[in-house]
Amino acid sequence: MSAPAIATENLTRRFGQLLAVDHVNLSVAPGQFFGFLGPNGAGKSTTIKMLTGLLAPSEGRITILGTDLVADPVTVKRQIGVVPEGLALFGRLTGSEYLNFVGRMYGLDRKTAAQRAAELLDFMQLSDRPKALVTDYSHGMQKKLAMAAAVIHGPKILFLDEPFEGVDAIASGTLKAMLQRMIAHGATIFLTSHVLEIVERLCSHVAIIHQGRLVAQGSIDELRSGVEARVAGVGAGDGDAGARPHEKLTLEQIFLEIVGGARLTGQELTWLA
Repeated sequence: MSAPAIATENLTRRFGQLLAVDHVNLSVAPGQFFGFLGPNGAGKSTTIKMLTGLLAPSEGRITILGTDLVADPVTVKRQIGVVPEGLALFGRLTGSEYLNFVGRMYGLDRKTAAQRAAELLDFMQLSDRPKALVTDYSHGMQKKLAMAAAVIHGPKILFLDEPFEGVDAIASGTLKAMLQRMIAHGATIFLTSHVLEIVERLCSHVAIIHQGRLVAQGSIDELRSGVEARVAGVGAGDGDAGARPHEKLTLEQIFLEIVGGARLTGQELTWLA
């Protein structure tokens, strides 16, 4: 059995008295499209920052493709691509200049970097304004440029923090097709998104973090089987978490049942009551 593409042992991060990530043990197999879910403030972005070397853990161990991230960060970073929560682009460059810079930083020769940059700009529909600076791009355009920069070197693992936020429907479809092709070619994708319909459509496996702790991990079918008994018999009048007997639970229903306390039953705004 092959080693995990991503693995953590007791991964922990503290910010003063705040325990943001609490002894998380995560395992992602090679070639998986993996969804990492949780409510706001659960520790998703903090975990991704640690997995990509942007933030040092307070405790624990991270291995990426069998390499200890702390012991050999350069080897790891050469093999991963990242679209972070804050895009951190160089605003005073054009899109072409930025992609060429990123490609060269990853060790591509000038010809290859230029060829891939031009292809990616065209693919992302960013080639019609070649002299525009990144700072003048819309948020959606910047998100597409960040995605292009993350894949220009052909990473084995791609970390995506809310990649579809602010991206129009046409571009979103193009990006999803590209990600599926990467999976078909053996890449591993680690995705966090609040849009559970997207996660359910793309991902084969998910993990759920809540209040810094990992509360579920496995295939969507495994998680569905694990909660079906708990939601059985919940009617439509008891909230949105229930499913009719002949229907499979959606990922949203699974998520709400596992996280708990998320149902709106009995909650009303006083001025709308």
